[in-house]
Amino acid sequence: MNIRRFAVMGLLLVTVAAQGANPRWKNGPSADPSYFPIAVWLQEPANAAKYKAAGINLYVGLWNGPTEQQLSELSKAGMPLICDQNAVGLAHRDDPIIVGWMHGDEPDNLQDIIDPKTKKKSYGPPVPPALIVSDYQKLRAADPTRPVMLNLGQGVANDEWKGRGADAKLSDYPKYVPGADIVSFDVYPVTNINKPDGENYLWYVAKGVARLMKWSGGEKIVWNALECTHISNPKAKVTPAQLRAEVWMSLVNGSRGIIYFVHEFKPKSDEHALLDDPPMLAAVTGINAQIRQLAPALNSPTVSGAVSVTSSSDQVPIDVMVKRVGDTWYIFAVGMRNAPTTGSFSLPVLPAKTSVQVLDENRTLVARAGKFTDSFKPYDVHLYQIKEPSR
Repeated sequence: MNIRRFAVMGLLLVTVAAQGANPRWKNGPSADPSYFPIAVWLQEPANAAKYKAAGINLYVGLWNGPTEQQLSELSKAGMPLICDQNAVGLAHRDDPIIVGWMHGDEPDNLQDIIDPKTKKKSYGPPVPPALIVSDYQKLRAADPTRPVMLNLGQGVANDEWKGRGADAKLSDYPKYVPGADIVSFDVYPVTNINKPDGENYLWYVAKGVARLMKWSGGEKIVWNALECTHISNPKAKVTPAQLRAEVWMSLVNGSRGIIYFVHEFKPKSDEHALLDDPPMLAAVTGINAQIRQLAPALNSPTVSGAVSVTSSSDQVPIDVMVKRVGDTWYIFAVGMRNAPTTGSFSLPVLPAKTSVQVLDENRTLVARAGKFTDSFKPYDVHLYQIKEPSR
């Protein structure tokens, strides 16, 4: 995630229906249906209370940690974390504040090599997938009560990414997946894919999530990291609306956890830039509140084939995910391109006339014979709730 490479230390299978934390990890993330992992990447424990107020419920990574002091601060703040399995971490096997082990960050990218004599930096090849898998087994053997998380780089979604090295192949990626219980990746379309019009490639987020879902065969939990600052691009930054689209693109395509990358290096260096950006912080807080509200639905099994949607524009697909909790249907829909369209939805199981509430938009549609239409602005997100009438 462009901060540092975690040292790569040298199964539980879940189905899509299982969704989220698995109760068989005695010391893993909460299995409560109302809990959905919303994390922040590599932040100081001193800011945990501020992140908690914004709806963050998990830390991923600690700088040069975990240390006793870091764990103490996070415990006081009630902020669980996923961290390196170092000596201090292993000494806290029974500490509920640690809910997972961090395996590595971007092992699929070129790796930093420091000459011991000159201290000059060069780049070596990616970490071999076989080593990732081997070290995962060691992590699991040391503590099988927590999941192991591996974060991959933007090459998961960006086929033009040169940071993998000249000899790297897309076919290498499925070989990394067996090296973790939670497989994540990061791609930051607006700020960090070396395109002048990165705002037109938000769909890379969905592309990467869908690939990880495919490569894992639905047998691993998939998470992803999202941009919310300039990172290293002083000329571009994701807007609140674009960030919301990225979040829902990832969720609709199967991501079971969100990680916000909140560092900024240009135009200035700021480790916690999100906290210093009131409009973006307000947007992130709102997005997180909505995820928490909808967590029981997000954590429920996805209902495949229940809804079909047709876009009025062949150039603007609409991705949907369907959930059902009791007598309530949820259709989460995202316009996947930077252009408007109209979506025509069909849910045949509905009766002749049914109200369709559009969540957080203060409007209601009517489905007739199970069909309704709605307009989408560029990258629009619509979250529909439909209660089946009593029969």
